[in-house]
Amino acid sequence: MTRRQGSVHWSASQISREQRWGCLKTTGATVWMTGLSGSGKSSIAKHIEADLVEEGIAAYVLDGDNLRHGVNDDLGFSREDRRENARRAAEIAKLFADAGMVAVAALISPYAEDRARARALHEEAGLLFVEVYVCTSLAECEARDPKGLYAQARAGEIGEFTMVDDPYEVPVHSDLVLSTTDLSIDDAAHAVLDLLRRGLDRGSISG
Repeated sequence: MTRRQGSVHWSASQISREQRWGCLKTTGATVWMTGLSGSGKSSIAKHIEADLVEEGIAAYVLDGDNLRHGVNDDLGFSREDRRENARRAAEIAKLFADAGMVAVAALISPYAEDRARARALHEEAGLLFVEVYVCTSLAECEARDPKGLYAQARAGEIGEFTMVDDPYEVPVHSDLVLSTTDLSIDDAAHAVLDLLRRGLDRGSISG
C-alpha cells in the first residue's frame, strides 16, 4: 500500500540538527559495508561499533540478518525484495545519522543501483555516507562458509543466493576497499575508522 498523495507530511523536529549535535557533542554518519556472505563485513562492523562506543561515541550496527528478523521479515531474496531491503536499511541508517549516531550498515546489498540510492539519500540530507567494499574473494568466502549457506545453495536447498544463482555487482566507486584475506578484522576496522574520522569534524567525534 502506498501513501495517499498529499495526506502524509514530514513532521519537523522542534530543534535543528545543529542544535541536537551541538548539545550531544556528536556528529552523525553512516558507514555502508557491502560484500559477499562470509566476507567479514559484519565482523568489521561490530569492531567499529565497539571501538566507537568505548570512546563514548554513539554507534549501532544495522546487520542485514538482524533487520530480516524484524523490520524486513516480510521480504524474500528476489531482486525486488533485495532492493526494498536495502532501501529500508538506508532510511533507518539516515534517521540514526540524523540523530547524531554513527550507523554501521552491514548487508550484502549486491546491486549498484541500491547502493547509489543509499548514498544519494544521505547526501541529499547533508549527511556523511561512507561506502566500504569488503572484497574478500568468492573462493575465500565459500571456504569459510560460516553459516553453511554456500553449501546449501550449491545443493539447491536455498535459491536466489548471491554469486551462486544471483549476481553481485562489484562496487566501482567505494570510498574504501578492504579484504579480510589480507587484513585482520581489527586492522580492517581501524582503516574504516581512520576514513570515517577524516570525513567528520574531529572535535565533534572525539567524545
